Amino acid sequence: MRISFTDRELDVMAVLWDRGSATVAEVRERLPDDLAYTTVLSVLRTLEEKGHVDHREEGKAHRYFPLVERRVAGRSALARLIDTVFNGSPELLLTQLVSDRDLSDDQIKNLRRLMDARLRGDKR
Repeated sequence: MRISFTDRELDVMAVLWDRGSATVAEVRERLPDDLAYTTVLSVLRTLEEKGHVDHREEGKAHRYFPLVERRVAGRSALARLIDTVFNGSPELLLTQLVSDRDLSDDQIKNLRRLMDARLRGDKR
């Protein structure tokens, strides 16, 4: 299943993933942009229609919570990125990552450890 979010939807999902659940006002407080309450509500309703969030009533407010795990959304987004930007090649993605970023020696060593573990069949 492919999961995709607009930038604004992703910002809202990040708040829900970090907090576990939130009201519209709580989401709005934590967004980097000063969005209107109705805009945040609209984004949450769209996410609910897509099946990515749900809500429960909490007094007069609704408390929204994610139905999609951050890990699952990340995997889907990465697969889409590899398909569309890197022509289906994870090797090109990795090449881009290590050649265009200022990775520290420790980060490169950690990537190497992860790849070595993957080659050994470790399920980390």
